[in-house]
Amino acid sequence: MPVFHADLMNPEGPVRLDDGTWLLVEMHESRGWVCRISADGREKTVLARTGRPNGLAIDRTGTIWVAESMNPPSLLRMALDGKVESFLTDCDGLPFLFPNDLAFGPDGALYMTDSGIYRPEILKVPSQWRQGMATDGRVFRIDTRNRSVRLLARGLAFANGIAFAPDARHLYVGTTNDGLVWRFPWCEDGTLGAREVFADVLDPAKAPAFRGPDGMKFGEDGNLYVAVVWQGDVTVLAPSGEIVRRIALHGSGPTNVCFGAPGEHCLYVTEQGSGAFEVHIVGTDGVPLLRG
Repeated sequence: MPVFHADLMNPEGPVRLDDGTWLLVEMHESRGWVCRISADGREKTVLARTGRPNGLAIDRTGTIWVAESMNPPSLLRMALDGKVESFLTDCDGLPFLFPNDLAFGPDGALYMTDSGIYRPEILKVPSQWRQGMATDGRVFRIDTRNRSVRLLARGLAFANGIAFAPDARHLYVGTTNDGLVWRFPWCEDGTLGAREVFADVLDPAKAPAFRGPDGMKFGEDGNLYVAVVWQGDVTVLAPSGEIVRRIALHGSGPTNVCFGAPGEHCLYVTEQGSGAFEVHIVGTDGVPLLRG
């Protein structure tokens, strides 16, 4: 289980660029950086400091979209030269609380999870009591061309990772506080149908603790690769929702995943427990991400 890049502080949001370099964030409040990692993993360049960046997405024009979870909670628009601007902070007067992860949809819109609680409120609760903590997790649809935003779902238990199915007919959202991955029918008008439980990723062999699904991506094998934070693995889910396997990591805090170059058959994982960007051979490439 080689480490591709080390000495990171709470890394998240990995995105592979067309030139083979990587974007990721360091969420730790002492950094709050959006960074670029060289294609060989040896060098890191800090592009910008935003506060506490979380999820990242890049569109077809090369614009970087940043889910900023604090200072203030917002969606940021960023360029590769490090220029950053606040793009949205609310949905028709409903303020964002904890923008978390991002995914472009088949309609070109940007879909964003909001965990549904201000981060300072989370920090007041000891970690062993956070499992099951009440939150109003949400999913938003954002048209980046005209800044329009629509609330699609709410009442989720800390909405976190988000991914579109390879056939684009369903949207998947992980909820960390109950250990579940949900599936929503996606409609061509950009709305969502009624959600259903797709899978429970919690490992019953492990002692009860605060852990649950974080970032996730689909492989070309049809499986969903889910980083399970504080469980120390990436749980692989079949199209049926059955658990195929669990990929063990160096540390206990995987936050997100991204597939490598076509033909590489590697999964890259940001891991905040050890502060590493890990790489694992998984035998499949990823489904290309939509770019808006």
